[in-house]
Amino acid sequence: MRILRFAIVLVWVCSLWADQHSVDSDPAADFTQFHSFAIRQGNLASRRPELSGPLVRQRIEEAIRSDLTAKGLHVDEQGPDLIVNYRLGAADRREIETTRVGRFGRGVRQTVTKFTEGTLVIDLVQREDRTLVWRGIYTDEESDAAKLSKKLTDDIKKLFQEYPPKK
Repeated sequence: MRILRFAIVLVWVCSLWADQHSVDSDPAADFTQFHSFAIRQGNLASRRPELSGPLVRQRIEEAIRSDLTAKGLHVDEQGPDLIVNYRLGAADRREIETTRVGRFGRGVRQTVTKFTEGTLVIDLVQREDRTLVWRGIYTDEESDAAKLSKKLTDDIKKLFQEYPPKK
């Protein structure tokens, strides 16, 4: 019984550190034609100060700039091929785990675990016709918002590993 509880807790804890991401792109877009970008609109929609301050905005924009530059694009504020928009949202969540305890499992113990779930969305929009050509979405869960904030750079890097999309 103790081993079963340990296994359940271990699986649940691992799920807290699990992150999910997805990337979608316009199959008709020719990504070889994009050579420059500009970061235009960033929206930090979180009540948590760890995820809504100017340092977070700076960290996100530097990571985007670094990763796109590493992919061969350059910054052009006047006439970019791609416009980068991003949004970061976060919500405080809690999960309640109920386990049977006591003699013959008659009692019930509830364990409440609080965590922060953050979602980062990065859009690359073609400047000429304002069409969305690439979108990366990253969802991460951490025990507190400060940890989530510190992982943003790595999360962005994981998203841009799939840019440009393979045909």
